[in-house]
Amino acid sequence: MTSSEAPLLPVVSIETNNCIIDILGTAHVSKSSADDVRHLLDVNDYDCVAVELCHGRYQALTDPDALSRMDLFSVIKNGKTGLVAAQLALGAYQQRLAEQFGIEPGAEQRAAIKVAREQELPLIFADRDIGITLKRISANVSWWKRAGLIMGLIGSVLSRDDVSEEEIERLKEGDMLETTFSEFAAERQDLYLPLIDERDRFMTAKLLQESQEHGYGRILAVVGAGHQKGINNYLEAGMADPAAELSRLNEIPKRFLLMKFIPWIIVAVILTGFAIGFSRSSELGWELVIEWVVINGGLSALGALIAAAHPLTVITAFAAAPLTSLNPTVGAGMVTAAVETWLRKPTVGHFQELRHDVTHWKGWWKNRVSRILLVFLLSTLGSAAGTYIAGFRIFDKLIGG
Repeated sequence: MTSSEAPLLPVVSIETNNCIIDILGTAHVSKSSADDVRHLLDVNDYDCVAVELCHGRYQALTDPDALSRMDLFSVIKNGKTGLVAAQLALGAYQQRLAEQFGIEPGAEQRAAIKVAREQELPLIFADRDIGITLKRISANVSWWKRAGLIMGLIGSVLSRDDVSEEEIERLKEGDMLETTFSEFAAERQDLYLPLIDERDRFMTAKLLQESQEHGYGRILAVVGAGHQKGINNYLEAGMADPAAELSRLNEIPKRFLLMKFIPWIIVAVILTGFAIGFSRSSELGWELVIEWVVINGGLSALGALIAAAHPLTVITAFAAAPLTSLNPTVGAGMVTAAVETWLRKPTVGHFQELRHDVTHWKGWWKNRVSRILLVFLLSTLGSAAGTYIAGFRIFDKLIGG
């Protein structure tokens, strides 16, 4: 193929430490992006291929049946319910776009992996673990902004708007993404830094570390268009100690010491309120207890009801929330999700259909696996709201009394 016949690919090349790194900017649901990957690997002599994946996302991409082997009880017990729900929501949006254009999500990553294996080239999983990224985002934003992110994820699930393939191609060119990210950075640095900028630095450090350790002469890095410019800039700027940078970016920010004790402080305040109430009169004491049970249990039960939980699960939410709220080591959602799983145990079919079902909002309630996640999240949210509302009610009655 002559240079006049060669396609104009969204790729930039930079030489650093005797290694040429070709950064291919792609759209994760673009047909031509997958073709671009194959073309570059066919016409150039690479020593390895880097993909915008962590080990977990690589396994999810190459082993879609992994969802069918998910241990729900383990997910709930280890506090990973929110992470799993977020991954499903993000995957659902991408899957919906992919189905619209008749291409699998991450087709360009699949193509890179497939051709690299055929050519017996090493693979570099260049991206940071998604769990660490989400934790660093959570630590970097206030709780009300976290609520906004959750609403945004919910909106992506509920939205049914089609996106034109021309728009996807413009995203691949980088113009729209770079404009969006620059506005995003100006308004939401707290979110932009861990979600985009830190991952640009992480992938840069990973590429430099791998090239130094293995002496690679040329690397193809297949990344989303929105990361291409950032990685290029960091490569041009240079990085003195890639290993140290990777270690720093993998750290999970520690919460302030006071934050660890806030749940116990709230429990102490509530129990003190009960004690003060009973010290004044048994009638006032029981009135406070009843309000606590009705408000806390009622809102948790309402959350379970909205999630279409089994009637016994709804009753369990009402009974468990007032007690679990006084024990920060056990959440209402852990109890309700466990009961829902026991009452409506998902079948293999539910796990197999999970990825498809969650692409539409109705599927979240139809599929038993995703519905259990909803039961966990909504009953937990209801109990948390009930704790604060009932707490203020108790305080108001004591002050007013």
